Amino acid sequence: MPRNPRRYDLERAYDGKPEVKKKRAARNRARYQLEKEGVVSKGDGNDVNHKKPLSKGGSNNRSNLEATKASKNRSFARTKSAKIK
Repeated sequence: MPRNPRRYDLERAYDGKPEVKKKRAARNRARYQLEKEGVVSKGDGNDVNHKKPLSKGGSNNRSNLEATKASKNRSFARTKSAKIK
């Protein structure tokens, strides 16, 4: 058994915050945009990567989006400011 059991009640509270919902909606819009263009599709193992992260002032413009493999996009742990740890 883990030393610190997971607190699902706290996670639900976090996911419901307005700023979290806004960021998730922005990521979903970016994914939808690339799906519409046929660049990515559901279940293909690709993530939508923002060349300049949203947290650093990036946008969802097409010029800032690219499709990358999920393993590459998620390979580095990051801080809240999107810097690599």
